Amino acid sequence: MPLYTSKSVLLGLTALFSAAAFTASADEITTFTKSGAAIGGTDPVAYFTEGKPVAGSDAFTADYDDVTWKFASAANRDAFVADPAKYAPQFGGFCAFGAAMGFKVPVVPEAWSIVDGKLYLNNSLAVQDRFEKDVPGHIQNATLNWEIIREKKPEDLKEPIIRD
Repeated sequence: MPLYTSKSVLLGLTALFSAAAFTASADEITTFTKSGAAIGGTDPVAYFTEGKPVAGSDAFTADYDDVTWKFASAANRDAFVADPAKYAPQFGGFCAFGAAMGFKVPVVPEAWSIVDGKLYLNNSLAVQDRFEKDVPGHIQNATLNWEIIREKKPEDLKEPIIRD
């Protein structure tokens, strides 16, 4: 029996957004940033090349969608610059499960998966477990919801989007 219900997860995500204070500038509305860098400074290419999250460096950066991205090496930076759509996480780097519910939730580097060549990040390992219970369904819902929530500030998203 699960320790939490869908309703409790939705309420938790709602509370997280209500309590979080986000200041958006440039394209930070559509890309998750923390500490001045996309996805908190984690190198997005490393998920593909090393199979794990790796902290990026101030020595290797690139701008994409008006946000600074950090990389662990020049090679990773150059790969990203050559094809950012290949390496940038889906849903602007916001939590994939959160987007499936209609929210923009911050992520942690260790909650991730690559599905069909695309990077998906999540808010926690517990949320990652929930995401993995129905990956195709959550990706489909998040993709549909992203069209609605993409240009909205996280704090403005108060109600979940429920899909059958």
